[in-house]
Amino acid sequence: MIGLQAEIRKQENTIFMTDAVINIKFFASLREQVGLADVQISKAGVSTVMDAWNRATENRDMPENTLMAVNMDYVSAEHTVKVGDEVAFFPPVTGG
Repeated sequence: MIGLQAEIRKQENTIFMTDAVINIKFFASLREQVGLADVQISKAGVSTVMDAWNRATENRDMPENTLMAVNMDYVSAEHTVKVGDEVAFFPPVTGG
């Protein structure tokens, strides 16, 4: 998270920032791939869910068919985010 001017503190697999933030959560295999369960990112320069993914993961490629939710509602990568939102990323769900 280069270039952010907010204070950052780490606790286990969680990063918290003290600034106007968006809360990001990663679930299941995405949590393992990213190496974080939760992260708070600065809202500065983040307009969409995809922007939030890019900031939180330092521009990793998003796995195909990743599910995204804002404040517990499923959304697309183009969905607009605002300060205080909770953005969650889930791997595709299969079942039988």
